[in-house]
Amino acid sequence: MGEWTLPTLAIVLVAYAGVSRRAQSSWITQAMVFSAVGLVVGNRVLDVVEVEVSGRFLRHLAEATLALMLFTDAARINPATLRHAVRLPARLLGLELPVTIALGTATAMVLLPDLDLWTAAVLATILAPTDAALGQPVVTDERLPSSLRQGLNVESGLNDGICVPLLIIFVTIAEASDGGGTGGLHPFRILSEEIGLGAAAGIVAGVAGGGVLRVCGRRGWVAPSWRQINAVAVPLLAYTVAAALGGSGFIGAFVAGIAYAAVEPQRAAESTSLAEGAGELLDALTFLLFGAVLLGPALEVLDWRTLVYAVLSLTVIRMVPVALALIGTGLRPVTILFLGWFGPRGLASIVFVLLLVEESELDGAASVLTVVVVTVALSVLLHGVTSWPGVGRYASWYDAHDEPYLAEVVPVSPSRRRA
Repeated sequence: MGEWTLPTLAIVLVAYAGVSRRAQSSWITQAMVFSAVGLVVGNRVLDVVEVEVSGRFLRHLAEATLALMLFTDAARINPATLRHAVRLPARLLGLELPVTIALGTATAMVLLPDLDLWTAAVLATILAPTDAALGQPVVTDERLPSSLRQGLNVESGLNDGICVPLLIIFVTIAEASDGGGTGGLHPFRILSEEIGLGAAAGIVAGVAGGGVLRVCGRRGWVAPSWRQINAVAVPLLAYTVAAALGGSGFIGAFVAGIAYAAVEPQRAAESTSLAEGAGELLDALTFLLFGAVLLGPALEVLDWRTLVYAVLSLTVIRMVPVALALIGTGLRPVTILFLGWFGPRGLASIVFVLLLVEESELDGAASVLTVVVVTVALSVLLHGVTSWPGVGRYASWYDAHDEPYLAEVVPVSPSRRRA
């Protein structure tokens, strides 16, 4: 890391703080600002921010950011509401996600001839998880039905962890393909361990942290500052225990947030301010370094095949599986289009591709890195620009129409007109 890297990061943070409130009320998102500034101060323009792509700092920063944001997103989920709204994320995770990976793999085989089958599957898996934070109004604007907001939030929280074991399997097969074997790979064991152990660690950590808040907090034993620190320690505990056991730390962090809020729903939201602030800070730094270290080199080698795949990844490869997964729900085309479009690619894809670059010996890793970086950058721009107007238009449409599949959680107003 260069001597001017940290001062530059601090200067950018201070500068953005001065306009942060105005930026939050505009279509210019935090990720857009920090990615663009990172590109300017990074290794292809001013070259004052120096971080190795293959080093551990950027990867660990992105992992910590994702874990914190998964926890705080999950802590905002109302468990009682979720029980009635589980059908939407279940369809998106159980049907849409595997179809997205399959369609992404097939598309990569056609458009990117330098990738073999399993490397194409690696690319598709890295780009399958969604990042709700890049379209924040979609999961926070109360004009939208809570079942839609919670569904997209749960999908974003769990598909990261579900994709981890799939990524491990595909990378292992791709690396072993030249040798003619898979080295005793056991896919079902990997899947069950990553998901099961991750969820178990999350439940234990969330119940423990929420229990401290409930039992000790109600007795006045917990200082206000330590309520906040407790909520930062819980996702750290969940992630590290899950990783130590061989499970998915991302599933652990998300499940911990749900368990934490379920144990102490009255105090959970007010105790996560520090965790949310820390997650927002780390998110800003991650996207700044994304622009500084990854985006410049990717743009230098950008070709039409990479750009076309990135566009398809954000549209057809996402939207068609969503439409197929929602067959039989009775949802109207406008709602399906809304759900299909707002599947941004962000932190999880960055984490996964950094893991690939750092820990694998895959021949096509450099090509995968370029495609992922371009896709994430395009998502930051397009989903950021469309989130506010998209939410406004859909909210107006929803207010004038019935969508029974979504209206189970938020009852339809008697004044709402039927189409």
